[in-house]
Amino acid sequence: MTRALIVIDMQRGFDDLAFWGPTANPECEANVAALIERWGREGEPIVIVRHDSPKEGSPLHPSAPGNALVSAVAAVEPDVLVSKSVNSAFYGDPDLQAWLEERGIRDLVICGIQTNMCVETTARMAGNLGYDVTVALDATRTFDLTGEVAGVGTVSRTAAELMAETALVLQQGGFARIVRTADLL
Repeated sequence: MTRALIVIDMQRGFDDLAFWGPTANPECEANVAALIERWGREGEPIVIVRHDSPKEGSPLHPSAPGNALVSAVAAVEPDVLVSKSVNSAFYGDPDLQAWLEERGIRDLVICGIQTNMCVETTARMAGNLGYDVTVALDATRTFDLTGEVAGVGTVSRTAAELMAETALVLQQGGFARIVRTADLL
């Protein structure tokens, strides 16, 4: 069975910590680069996903310099580039599910940014669609998050806590296996 590497939103705009806040896992980009190198060497499909925010002022808006892919990802000639404006890569253009189905790909390895947003949403959808999903947790990263939640009050989580919570939910919920990059190399 052919498997595909799905690289989510590895864009320069996520380097803007004044906009996003504190982050975790500084090894993310190097781990993503190692996965890309391995997939390329083996001739397995690489899917690059780019978030094109519809919000003016977003570092990920198509007119913003932050919309550009980070160097390690920009250097790759992907098998397909999916552009999206929501959390799930399955709601992008071209249609990711159709592309995977046409090629008989049922095994997905997912990495990228943000762990608890687009990576998690894509992994959950992929699991629900019947794909065999693996998330390389150390090839993801996210940012601290604080917000008011009705009935709960102010909730704050560090990026490291959010990564751990995502890993727990994906694994224990049966959506995906959680592995380290080294396990895939």
